[in-house]
Amino acid sequence: MAGHRAHTTGTSRGPQLHDTVTYERPEVVVARGLAHAFLAGEWDPPAMTVRGQAAVGRRRVWLRDLALAARHEYPEAPRDRPRELTSFLAACPPLTGAFAAAVRAGEGPPAVQRWFVAETAMGPAPWPVAPLHTVADLQDLLGMSTATLAWFADTKRLERSVADERLRHYRYRWIPKRNGGARLIEQPKPVLKHVQRVLLREIVERVPVHPAAHGFRRGRSALTHAGGHVQKRVVIRLDLEDYFASVAAGRVYGIFRRCGYPEPVAHMLTALVTNSVPATVRAAAVPPESAERRPAFRRLGVHLAHPHLPQGAPTSPALANLAAFGLDRRLAGLATAAGLTYSRYADDLAFSSSAALATPATNRLVDNVTAIAGEGGFRVNPWKTSVQRAGRRQWLAGVIVNERPNVERREYDLLKATLHNAVRHGPAGQNRAGHPAFREHLRGRIAWVDHLNPARGERLLATFARIDWDDDER
Repeated sequence: MAGHRAHTTGTSRGPQLHDTVTYERPEVVVARGLAHAFLAGEWDPPAMTVRGQAAVGRRRVWLRDLALAARHEYPEAPRDRPRELTSFLAACPPLTGAFAAAVRAGEGPPAVQRWFVAETAMGPAPWPVAPLHTVADLQDLLGMSTATLAWFADTKRLERSVADERLRHYRYRWIPKRNGGARLIEQPKPVLKHVQRVLLREIVERVPVHPAAHGFRRGRSALTHAGGHVQKRVVIRLDLEDYFASVAAGRVYGIFRRCGYPEPVAHMLTALVTNSVPATVRAAAVPPESAERRPAFRRLGVHLAHPHLPQGAPTSPALANLAAFGLDRRLAGLATAAGLTYSRYADDLAFSSSAALATPATNRLVDNVTAIAGEGGFRVNPWKTSVQRAGRRQWLAGVIVNERPNVERREYDLLKATLHNAVRHGPAGQNRAGHPAFREHLRGRIAWVDHLNPARGERLLATFARIDWDDDER
């Protein structure tokens, strides 16, 4: 099969998330055929050699040496890593030597005459995730055919290239930010959202996150995040830029591989929970007026153009927490060494100290956190870094932490005004953000205030009870 054009789906060094037609070196094609042959039966050099000879259609002395090298490199059959085995065989001296010898002799190089079918299997699974040894097992879990699974995994890369909305799996909405720029909500359509919820329940939620993470976890919240920083002399808050979009598909693939899933299954799982945004959608974003903020806007565009965690998918928050595990571990260690408290709520990083910290010390901390975040694949947004000292307002994730957890006064006043205007003029005119369930949205905001400050919450509930929803709901 010299010069064979084949559909490829990546290697152990990182997944290609979609099938593409690409040229492969003949030795890679032969290595793949031999990897399948070696894995299709007993992992023993004599038996592997026999299957290898059947694969290339001839008895070759170098096949015995290749089988011995594979057995030495992998004492146990790497049934979860067929692509990695292919890469190893393609670079192995017995195979490269066979190609070189064929060139010197003026003969045709080795070629695959028979393709073996070798089923994959999970590697060690450190957590109680759903057992998925093959892509067929994933199909059974999701109740999908091969074609349907390929469609929702977008193996043809239609999502970022087609203009027809009906052929896309996501709906897109740009939301302006207060300080310029915008964030993109990538909302999966109902069937894909159901698929992602199944994967969240059966896999992602079963993998533990770092104790410092408070966002998107049962029993944790913005309140528990802020609660560890109450009555501190100094509170330092930092923000991660493009938290979801900066988690690339390769990191998600690594998470699924660490769960024990074989390469083809991890590849398909990654494709189901990541997305590439169409160029027309990216072009619809309004760039910030400030020239200083435009580099961040351009970086967001680059993230969105490549497979990433979509903000709006049910799996993204939990996967982002797992992607940040190494970051949390390093920052928690940094905090412990410096006598500080550390926690993270989604993209908000918080450090606090019961002792006074001079400006040089806080600057060093910010520099160290920025460097660690960069090494971990994230980027600190310098525009949102703040050092909050006692005697002035200290807040984290919308919670005031000076004396006790409390609602921010500005948020309370805005909500109070919205409710008051809804009583006087009707609720429809107050839904400026276009919330599809505005009544529930207001109840949720009131519940948040009530959770932090019951007295204020009671007053807001009394105003809410006076709103006439009849006209709005007709």
